[in-house]
Amino acid sequence: MNYFRGTGMFGSAFLGAHLMRGAVAAALLAWAIVDQTAHPWASLGAGVAALAALRGCPMCWTVGLVETLSQGRRDSTAEPT
Repeated sequence: MNYFRGTGMFGSAFLGAHLMRGAVAAALLAWAIVDQTAHPWASLGAGVAALAALRGCPMCWTVGLVETLSQGRRDSTAEPT
């Protein structure tokens, strides 16, 4: 079973899914920073969940975005068989 479907290690099958993961991670990180003094353990959990949503660091998410965009461009320029 090929989990990545030719999109690379960090890429997603669909651009919308990739952008949604980024938005979820950004919301989790924002909440973790704002609420860190009131709920430190929950903020730590939110930070870990954000890293899981990004599939690593923010740079890994950016590399995945480039992979997803290049895969979409490659599919749209492919000749029909």
